[in-house]
Amino acid sequence: MTGQSIVYFDNSATTAMDPRVVETMTPFLCERYGNPSSMHRAGREAFQAMDKARGQVSAGIGAMADEVVFTGGGTESDNLAIIGFALANRSKGDHIVTTQVEHPAVIRACEHLNTLGFHTTFLPVDRHGMVSLEDLKSAVGKQTLLVSMVTANNEIGTVQDILAAAEIAHDKGAAFHTDAVQAACRMPLDVAMGNIDLLSLAAHKFHGPKGIGALYVRQGTPMRPIVHGGGQEKGLRSSTENVPGIVGMGMALEIGLAEMEESVERMGKMRDHLVKGMLEQVEGGFLNGHPVHRLCHNAHVCLPGYEGEMMVLTLDQAGFCVSTGSACSSKGARPSSTLKAIGLRHELARCSIRITLSKFNRDEEVEQFLGVLPWVLGGVKGAMDAMRGHCEGLGSIKR
Repeated sequence: MTGQSIVYFDNSATTAMDPRVVETMTPFLCERYGNPSSMHRAGREAFQAMDKARGQVSAGIGAMADEVVFTGGGTESDNLAIIGFALANRSKGDHIVTTQVEHPAVIRACEHLNTLGFHTTFLPVDRHGMVSLEDLKSAVGKQTLLVSMVTANNEIGTVQDILAAAEIAHDKGAAFHTDAVQAACRMPLDVAMGNIDLLSLAAHKFHGPKGIGALYVRQGTPMRPIVHGGGQEKGLRSSTENVPGIVGMGMALEIGLAEMEESVERMGKMRDHLVKGMLEQVEGGFLNGHPVHRLCHNAHVCLPGYEGEMMVLTLDQAGFCVSTGSACSSKGARPSSTLKAIGLRHELARCSIRITLSKFNRDEEVEQFLGVLPWVLGGVKGAMDAMRGHCEGLGSIKR
């Protein structure tokens, strides 16, 4: 990417760190590097900085400071929430309810629990990626320990009704966890108002550093650690804390929430213009995900006749970073489980790309993208025609 300016439209995969976050973190990378478990001045200074960040994170989600556990990222937060809760409450039941459109961190955690004697119900979704609350009511039973439902899907951007889902879980005696990794700083989050027991966050999704996340654990919720050692983070996440990352996460969330109203409105307008312009260029194109209940920055579009990976690579040559879907699975050969769950045929799923904006994107970048798109589509079309011709030629040779 050196030598060429790029336009970064893959902000569901990760975001650029806000310069103010970098500035806040820098002293703890260089001069103020004490271990927060140490009793001396340098250790106390690190602990105090971590304590401040814990307050910033808790305030940002409507929690108390001692309900926030710092982790190594969103995946670890999801695993700790689901596996840690299930193991701590095994005597009360053996059933987990989740959905078919969760992040792999949730799905794989549930699959791991299944090998330990638990069983999981994966709820289906409609063509927009929405879970039926009636299906949820039917699925939760006496043996259900936990309901885990993503706040907003990382691929198609659909936002679930987690307040209603949490109420259903609690009415049936189950706890409620939500993966809010994609939602933070893009929509309000309030664990108290939502009556949420467990909530996962990752700093690099809202212009903070990579390698740091947090899990909200409602006070009094029984949990077991999945990482064992020195007993840091109230015994739930042993390991010397990543103080620079924690400081950065606290600052990133505070900044993101302070600027959220303005940035959400601006991203939503850019997204709508982007989607409209793309669909006007391809007959039969359509938006994946819910048309209204979706993240402000997410445009997941199917362009029939144009292979998604080829579009990503051709756009990359043109200086635009986009994706076909989740960065955690986009390099794998398996089709997207989310697109499969919404009923998208394989050939249409392969013609879908995801464009996700940030507060740092500008209107002129959207215009540049729409301007170069005809060239990109022409290149993809030509490459696909050439491949078909090559395959047909091979077939005639074999005959």
